[in-house]
Amino acid sequence: MRDASLVVVASRLPINDAAASEGVFEWRRSPGGLGEALHPVLINKPATWIGWAGKPGPTPPLPDVDGVHLIPVELTDEDVHDHYEGFANSTLWPLYHDAVEPAVHHRRWWEAYQRVNQRYADHTARVAAHGAVVWVQDYHLQLVPAMLRAQRPDLRIGFFLHVPFPPPELFMQLPRRTELLRGMLGADLIGFQRTQAVHNFHQLVAKVLDTTVDERGVQVDGRIAYTGAFPVSIDTAEMEALASQDEVVEKAAKLRADLGSPQRVILSVDRLDYTKGIEHRLKAYRELLADGRLKAPETVLVQVAIPSRERVEQYRLLRDRVEREVGRINGDFGRLGVAAVHYLSQVFDRTELAALYRAADVMAVTPLRDGMNLVAKEYVAARVDGCGALLLSEFAGAAAELTQAYLVNPHDVEGLKDTLIEALAADPTEPSPQMAAMRAHVREHDIQTWARSYLTALEAACAGR
Repeated sequence: MRDASLVVVASRLPINDAAASEGVFEWRRSPGGLGEALHPVLINKPATWIGWAGKPGPTPPLPDVDGVHLIPVELTDEDVHDHYEGFANSTLWPLYHDAVEPAVHHRRWWEAYQRVNQRYADHTARVAAHGAVVWVQDYHLQLVPAMLRAQRPDLRIGFFLHVPFPPPELFMQLPRRTELLRGMLGADLIGFQRTQAVHNFHQLVAKVLDTTVDERGVQVDGRIAYTGAFPVSIDTAEMEALASQDEVVEKAAKLRADLGSPQRVILSVDRLDYTKGIEHRLKAYRELLADGRLKAPETVLVQVAIPSRERVEQYRLLRDRVEREVGRINGDFGRLGVAAVHYLSQVFDRTELAALYRAADVMAVTPLRDGMNLVAKEYVAARVDGCGALLLSEFAGAAAELTQAYLVNPHDVEGLKDTLIEALAADPTEPSPQMAAMRAHVREHDIQTWARSYLTALEAACAGR
C-alpha cells in the first residue's frame, strides 16, 4: 500500500455504488455533493481518499479513479444504522440545521459514532506519509482529528465542516458536546463556510471548555487550533464550457418544447431533504396558481428531487408528503397531458443538468438552512448567455456571496410568493447586470481558489509547530 502525502477522509468514497460490467468505477458527482466539490482539486495532484464504499460488509480493493487512490472503510449494517443514519443524520444533521426536524438521541448511536470515527482514524494513520496533509471532511467524522493527532502527531490535520455550525443554544442540547468539540480541536485548522459559523464555534468553545479564544482560533493543549471561513465553490470553467456546448443548447431547447413551450420555466434541483424547503416552495407555487397570479401551462415548475437517505424514516415521510402535494397541484391545476409541476426523482448527469440550467428562466434555491448550496453557483455559471434569475434563500451560505440574487426568507410564504413573481417578471431573453455580477464572482471565487486558500491557511497554521 503506497503512502499518501495528501489524504482526504470523508464518510463516503466519491464513486458510484455499483461497478460497471467491466468492474470500472466512475466518480460520483451529484449536484452540490462533496465529490462534486473536491473532484477538480484532487485530479490535479496525487491524492488518496478514505471512505465507505456505500454497501455494508467487506469491500474488495478498488482501482484508482481519475488518478485518486481509493481506500475503503468497511462498515457493518449496525454501523450504517447507528452511525450514519443514526448519530450523524438523525442527531447532528437536524441540530446543525436549526432543528427543522427534532434531533433524536440514543446512547448506542454515540457508541457507534465513536467506533466508526476510530476506524477512519486508524485507516488514515496507516496510510498517511510522514508529515502528510490530512483533510477530514464534515460532521460524520468530527472525532477523527483528535483521534488522529493522538496516533500521528506528525500529520498536518485539517477539518472542514460543509454544513452550518449552529448557535450555542442548539449545540448545547447534545449530551456529548464536549467530546465533539475536542474532536474538532484536534485539527490544526478548522474551516467553516461562513464567518457566523466561526463566531458560533468560538462562543461555544469558550462556554463549554473555558479556554482562551481569539480571532485566530482556540488555545488547546499548548497550541492553537486555528479557525476560519472558507466558502466552498464550484469548477466554474468546467460548467461554463459544458453549458456552451451545442449539444447542451439544443437539449435545453428540446426540454422547453417537451414542457409544452411555456412562457416561463421555474427549476429547482435539490436532494430530497427536509432542510431544502421543498414543501414551502410547493405551497407557495400552489397558492400562486390558486390566486390566479400564475397560470399553468404558461408557467411550469420542474422539481428535481434526488433520493436521499431513504432508510431514514423522516426522509421516507418527506418523500410521501412531497409526492402527495405534487399530485394535488397537478390534479387541481394541470390538464390532460399538461402538468403544472414536473416532478423528477432521479439523478441527472452533468450534461442533463447543464441543459436544465440553460432551460430555466428562474432557478429557485430556497433551503430553510444550508451550509453553502452549490446548485445556486452552478446555475449562475451555466448562464453563459447572461440571462436567467436566481431566487435564493437568505439562509443558504451562497446568499452571503450572491447578493444580487432575489433573496428571500423561505419561511415567509407570502414573501416567497411575491419574490418569485418579481423574478418571473424579469425579461428571460435579456442579460441582466445582476447575473453579470454573480457570474463575475463565481469566476473569481471558484473551487481552485477555495482549495488553495484553505490548504495555504493549513500550511501556515502548521508552520510554527
